[in-house]
Amino acid sequence: MEAGSTHESTGEADEAGEFPDVGSQPLYVDLDGSLIASDSLWESLCLLMRRHPSRIAALPFWAVRGRAVLKSRIAALVAPEAGLLPYRAEVMALLGRERARGRPLVLATASHERIARAVAAEVGLFDDVLATTEGRNLKRGSKLEAIRDHSGGRPFAYLGDARADLPIWSAAECAYVVEPSPSLARAVARLGVPTEVVSDAQTVGGRRAFLGALRPHQWAKNGLLFAPIALAQQMGDTGRLGSVFWAFWAFCAVASAGYLFNDMLDIEADRRHPSKRHRPFASGRLSIPLGQVMIVALLTVGFGLALGWVSVAFTGMLGIYLMATLSYSLYLKERLLLDVLVLAGVYTHRILSGGVAADIRVSPWLLVFSVFFFMSLALVKRYVEVRSGVDTKDASHSISRRAYQASDVGLIETMGISSGYVSILVLGLWVNREGVSQYYSRPDALWLMLPLMLYWISRIWFRARRGELLDDPVLFALTDRVSYGIAVGIVLITLVAALGGVGG
Repeated sequence: MEAGSTHESTGEADEAGEFPDVGSQPLYVDLDGSLIASDSLWESLCLLMRRHPSRIAALPFWAVRGRAVLKSRIAALVAPEAGLLPYRAEVMALLGRERARGRPLVLATASHERIARAVAAEVGLFDDVLATTEGRNLKRGSKLEAIRDHSGGRPFAYLGDARADLPIWSAAECAYVVEPSPSLARAVARLGVPTEVVSDAQTVGGRRAFLGALRPHQWAKNGLLFAPIALAQQMGDTGRLGSVFWAFWAFCAVASAGYLFNDMLDIEADRRHPSKRHRPFASGRLSIPLGQVMIVALLTVGFGLALGWVSVAFTGMLGIYLMATLSYSLYLKERLLLDVLVLAGVYTHRILSGGVAADIRVSPWLLVFSVFFFMSLALVKRYVEVRSGVDTKDASHSISRRAYQASDVGLIETMGISSGYVSILVLGLWVNREGVSQYYSRPDALWLMLPLMLYWISRIWFRARRGELLDDPVLFALTDRVSYGIAVGIVLITLVAALGGVGG
């Protein structure tokens, strides 16, 4: 179990005076948003979508029978792993102190009993558990009634985080409020109950969490849409360039929606990863419902730009890209080799989409080069994951949500390096073909690109082999000075070769 960074708790005196000594009163503790910086029901829905997608159609039928039945049906199929949940460190510290004082602690949650008991066993601090069963949804008044029955009518304290907890705080002797919004803090203050605010740095929302979930650094991949218009030397055509410009932003919006969807499905797998566990959904800094709203908004913007500012044909290409990324997240990323083929394919699809946006025919040579080149990058991504995700001494051990084992690392490396070198071979064959002089007055200068590309792809694999590469080669390239230098060199070589050439 891991906890996030914390701020100190602050006790707030009520109008009657100091926060009372309530060490003998049982403390009832909410789970979702309070003990953990996430919501177990929403996480369960994401797990259901990933593991049992065919059961999604049954959700409305379960829901009409009541939330208690809905939660019970979902919990019978899936449940978040208690040891991986994003526990709030300051709340855990407070419970530890209260436990040391001998105070009774009870987990009281609207989550299903299966999840609640797993959390209680993981935390090891609770004396009892009150949770939702198939016959009773422990929310608002129902939870208050259960707490009163459990306490035998004796005074109690309650720790929660939401407006739904106001009826319980009003009946409690004292209130512990986790990361309240200003409006919630005012509502609790009006109750006249002694209150302690529990502050924690693992707060849901925030600009950094929002931007992090969009993965703006990945938008650099969408620069591939400009490849057809640049290689056709039509950058001076403002009409075509404007279409590609809007196509770029449409792809960015739809791609970010895909990243959000993927991260929701990958919450548990990300929490097992040394760096991905800090992603907004996995860490609990961004709520799943907010993520769903963001997905709808991004898809609306993306397809609105495509249809209104580019073309119907490009909108269709954008739809194909979305279906490919959703299929990858739901199914294909767990299939041997199909995952890297799809990754290489969506890179190449960007180039094709750029050609459609600019109304320019994409050269088959460029497509073949792209398939092999991006296959190499997809394989280096898997190579790094296999190397860092398992003990290579255990040849049968597999990666979470991947179809690869530790024993596959050598084969992945061989295939990746070979794909990279084949892409350079294709580039050389293209430079040597007849007709290049139609676009370049000095085509011989293009040969200088080959050693630069050979150096870059070889260096990527050397860095991966030495454990010096992040799991994403694109992110590495965006932070690598050598990569920038090679990119500048290729641009200069292309300009020299094209000097005085004929566009078309």
